Amino acid sequence: MNREVNEVPESIPYIIQNLRAVYGVPELERDLDPLNALIETILSQSTTNINSRRAFESLKRRFPTWEAARRARTASIEEAIRSGGLAKQKSVIIKNILNEIYAKLGSFDLSFLKQMPLEEARDFLLSFKGVGPKTVACVLLFSCERPVFPIDTHIFRIARRLGLIPEKGSDAEAHRMMEAMLPEERFYEVHVNLIRHGRTICRPQNPLCEACCIVDYCRYYRERV
Repeated sequence: MNREVNEVPESIPYIIQNLRAVYGVPELERDLDPLNALIETILSQSTTNINSRRAFESLKRRFPTWEAARRARTASIEEAIRSGGLAKQKSVIIKNILNEIYAKLGSFDLSFLKQMPLEEARDFLLSFKGVGPKTVACVLLFSCERPVFPIDTHIFRIARRLGLIPEKGSDAEAHRMMEAMLPEERFYEVHVNLIRHGRTICRPQNPLCEACCIVDYCRYYRERV
């Protein structure tokens, strides 16, 4: 992606640096299977990491192969992932995705996403119903190490409070804006550290601004005080 100097706010290097000083530099887990990452990300929607991980492990115990899951009744998938919440909706999405992937590829091997041109990889994943920009970005960053930046609810909140993205706008536009202003080699680090910051300090209600390591760059704080 082409970046121009005027696209990058002066605060970005300091925000990255201050978050790193507090939360460290997370390491990206290697050799994640893209389809595993896709299903795990779907299961993570609107629930905690603990619940989504429990649901994914339950799904894999019930169906050791993705072919077994594809052939299963939707109700059986729903039962297996119940601990993750929204099981009825997520089971339909998972079943449909597995069917569509198999219909398109004749297998469940998504490793080609690691070499496919980035925009084509995005479009391939976005073609599945129930898969949005955040899910696509998680799969491509976490399992394919592609230069994409996932934005979850915490990151949306913090980026808006910092004034980095507009209060209103599409998910796709927000992803493009954040990718344009952040250095690619820091995507994973900033993604994880902003989520940590959103869970502990920059909370939806009653944010702990007095304990915030990036408060000096926060429009929300300036307007609030």
